[in-house]
Amino acid sequence: MAHIYIYSPSGAVRDKAAFKRGVARLKTLGHEVELDADALSSFTRFAGDDATRLASIHRAAASGADVALISRGGYGLTRILPQIKYKTVAKAIAKGTQFVGLSDFTAFQNALLAQTGAVSWAGPALGEDFGAEQPDDIMEACFDDMVSGQGEGAGWHFSTRCAEAVAHRRAGVWAQDAVLWGGNLAVLVSLLGTPYFPNIQGGVLFLEDVGEHPYRIERMLTQLLHAGVLAKQKAVVLGQFTSFKLTPHDKGFKLQTVVDNLRSQLKVPVLTDLPFGHVATKLCLPVGQKVSLVVEDRDALLLWAHGDH
Repeated sequence: MAHIYIYSPSGAVRDKAAFKRGVARLKTLGHEVELDADALSSFTRFAGDDATRLASIHRAAASGADVALISRGGYGLTRILPQIKYKTVAKAIAKGTQFVGLSDFTAFQNALLAQTGAVSWAGPALGEDFGAEQPDDIMEACFDDMVSGQGEGAGWHFSTRCAEAVAHRRAGVWAQDAVLWGGNLAVLVSLLGTPYFPNIQGGVLFLEDVGEHPYRIERMLTQLLHAGVLAKQKAVVLGQFTSFKLTPHDKGFKLQTVVDNLRSQLKVPVLTDLPFGHVATKLCLPVGQKVSLVVEDRDALLLWAHGDH
């Protein structure tokens, strides 16, 4: 079905079994899989030193593949952002290569958007998703839509609590021709004040994170708030925030506390429950694409037009 190029621009692949399962799964789905020469390289915690990982990105851009898919996230991309040839990557995208990933890949995606305006995809990683013991059906279906170019949008059902919080807003189109952007909250915040943070006004900002206690999530959201980023958006959409542990010291301070506090400080609508993040069920979202956000009762829908970058 598609030529998929697997490369490792961030952390070293430690779970070789998941890596192999992911490759096998993609082949089972009918895809041609090409592995970058350094996909399994290791240098301290990274998939090779900075020069190695930088070269892997440029090889992915030169591969002519339909999809350039990261093996995993982790950490490492912010170290090499100044050296990435963004125009080269943008040209590869214009020729049909879709760059897909999440987590640390947020740095690459938003830097690419800030530098060139090119669209990439927030979506699965090889090991975490296709290499799972039982890959998620919805994840695979969304990936297939992205690969085939048939996807025109993504929808989700949000909680009753969220519906009550936004009930005062009229149903219908909440945003139109709004740039969809964002990704991992911690990584995105690390780009503030740099040339790699997109200056998006009137956009739809989506956010997720993993292993961050709610007070840390609030601290990062507050930084975006104080920087004036959140108030400039047409909507803020919160995905999945997972793998944190509350403590007795919290005394009732939890993730919902953070969401409620954010809503109290913003006129911009804040939606929750987006199926995206470090979870099995995840949508594919075009970072940098213009979208419409439609809300009706407890259903939200992001719609995008093909080729509208």
